[in-house]
Amino acid sequence: MAVAWSCGGGAPVDETPAPRDPGPEPRTAFYAARPGGWRDWWTLLHPPYTAWHLAYVVIGACLAPVVNATRLVATLLAFFFAVGLAAHALDELHGRPLRTQIPSAALVATACVGLAGAIGLGIVGITQVGWALVPFLVVGPVLVVAYNFELLGGAVHNEVGFAAGWGAFPVLTAYVAQTGRLAVAPLIAAVGAFALSAAQRALSMPARLLRRRAADVAGTVVMIDGGEVPLDRSVLLAPLEQALRAMSWAVVLLAAALAVARLR
Repeated sequence: MAVAWSCGGGAPVDETPAPRDPGPEPRTAFYAARPGGWRDWWTLLHPPYTAWHLAYVVIGACLAPVVNATRLVATLLAFFFAVGLAAHALDELHGRPLRTQIPSAALVATACVGLAGAIGLGIVGITQVGWALVPFLVVGPVLVVAYNFELLGGAVHNEVGFAAGWGAFPVLTAYVAQTGRLAVAPLIAAVGAFALSAAQRALSMPARLLRRRAADVAGTVVMIDGGEVPLDRSVLLAPLEQALRAMSWAVVLLAAALAVARLR
């Protein structure tokens, strides 16, 4: 504590700086709405990330020689149920990373409805496409549960598991749902989606750390010429989240362009 004496020789004056006001609690994600009510459900959907991964479905389907619009819509719905609803509900149930006020029972119900919807659409797909879709119908729900609950000793909940399950898998599933087989083109696209999803996770992990777990950030970058650049939370977050926004829009627009070109 810093203490100074007044000029008149009176009592000492406490010069200890007042505690810094931390301000409002930062949002848990750049797309998160204010807490409470329907806004919690919006945040739960992770809109840019859900759209990003649904775009992989469109890309995979549009690589087929002939694109069946009904099958494409059904595949999109299945992945929305599995990823947009079930996976995100289970993720929030496991530790409340988004700090929503959604009751646990509602999250469990959402996860069950999402998985049931995805499996139901997959079964219908098998009747239309054939047995080639069965492995994807089995692997999909396993990925959702194993990743979000960190089962199998965390063997799936890592960079490779995320990139394979949330990037490559939608591309391959969508192509098989169209054609009943695999080919070289979707395999190459799946590798590209894997790489993009790996980049997404590499950017989002430090961004989440800063938003959800860091109490404060303070420091400087000392330049070669002796100048100093102050560091704080916003300085570190800005390039990470700008890249994530740009990448999500880029993949969605690429998928939209392919859909427009193939479904005319």
